[in-house]
Amino acid sequence: MKRVVAALIFQGDKILVCQRTRHQTMPLKWEFPGGKIEEGEQPRDALHRELEEELGIDAKIGQEVSRIVHEYPGGGSVELRFFVVNEYKGIIENKIFRDLRWAQRSELSQYDFLEADLTLVRSLAEGKIV
Repeated sequence: MKRVVAALIFQGDKILVCQRTRHQTMPLKWEFPGGKIEEGEQPRDALHRELEEELGIDAKIGQEVSRIVHEYPGGGSVELRFFVVNEYKGIIENKIFRDLRWAQRSELSQYDFLEADLTLVRSLAEGKIV
């Protein structure tokens, strides 16, 4: 099982969403920034590293708000751990994505998210998380 961490980065009542490039697995799908936990790495450390690599920020990783295990059709499972990030140093810059957007919670369903993120997206849109 692949272990993944992702950040819920808020700016007022908006949340940062990221679009994969055409060359990535599951191209052009939307997701939250983050990535794989490397062997021997702690989840918060992995997320801190990923946010530095993807967005160029030094993030303070907050509480874990959701953990989802998802199995994709045809095999492959992933454990996703979502953390709130309310504080960071630096200016967010797009280092790897096709697009970045600050989305209203109510607009999240309009984005074509990764299948594994859909449960969390619904909870965010309904105000059940954070």
